[in-house]
Amino acid sequence: MAKYLVTGAAGFIASKVTGVLLAQGHQAVGFDNLNDAYDPRLKHWRLEALKRHENFRFRQVDIGDRSQLEQAWLAEGWFDGVVNLAARAGVRQSVENPWVYIETNTTGTLNLLELCRTHDVKKFVLASTSSLYGSSNPVPYSEDANTNLPLSPYAASKKAAEALCYTYHHLYGIDVTVFRYFTVFGPAGRPDMSIFRFIQWISEGKPVVVYDDGTQSRDFTYVDDIARGTVAGLRPLGYEVINLGSDKPVVLMDSLRVIEKLVGKPAKIEHQPAHKADVRETWANITRAKELLGWQPEFSHEQGIENAVRWYRDNREWARDLKTS
Repeated sequence: MAKYLVTGAAGFIASKVTGVLLAQGHQAVGFDNLNDAYDPRLKHWRLEALKRHENFRFRQVDIGDRSQLEQAWLAEGWFDGVVNLAARAGVRQSVENPWVYIETNTTGTLNLLELCRTHDVKKFVLASTSSLYGSSNPVPYSEDANTNLPLSPYAASKKAAEALCYTYHHLYGIDVTVFRYFTVFGPAGRPDMSIFRFIQWISEGKPVVVYDDGTQSRDFTYVDDIARGTVAGLRPLGYEVINLGSDKPVVLMDSLRVIEKLVGKPAKIEHQPAHKADVRETWANITRAKELLGWQPEFSHEQGIENAVRWYRDNREWARDLKTS
């Protein structure tokens, strides 16, 4: 049995990753500052489920605060590995407040890498993003594509975090796996993401905002598949950057139509202009994940949507009030 630190533990992906580690019999310590980047009720809902496990402990910690982070780390004693999933996410929001993205995504990663160095922790997993890829990259996106021209502060902050990971691997021999996640969705997902928004807006008869004409496509990836792949990345790999995606892009309007059918209501669509930081399509080449991890997605887009709609129905009494922006 190993002991892992999972940062951002109350977050969408991190809570699922923590659940997988606990199911495998490991100990998991969760750090999260429980910020209000989106409605904290979702974070507390996920966290309460994790707290039912006897091998889980939680501390409210901001990884961007070096002193606070070090104190919490020392109180826990030791770790076999660190899974850094704490992040400020979202392309459009990062344009409005880039500073908090650098503080969490870049400085927070540096703080954790320094603690790994000084306490001889040899395994580090970083959550990165498909937002590093842009219109200049051919699809499907491969890990060796040029990602030196990020289109948003969010992408730039993650690019910097990736670079720091390589530096610490090179200088100190830390084994690092960097995952570039592609549009993760599922039950209890982030309320600022399209899938959650569409489900809530259609269910409650609210206007459904669609940016551009809705023909843009996304490589939607189900959260359980992402969590399984992330835990597989804890094996020794040296330094690797790995895409985790479905390899089956879905046109946004097609996804909306599936939700309409499952909810049983038509959408009241309002089109708005595309954002300059958005890309027209995302599509993951997942060959490296298959070869290095033996991983491939198991859930179809329709299965994932069905599970997300079911979760919303089961939690509608409070989920209907969650802010989606």
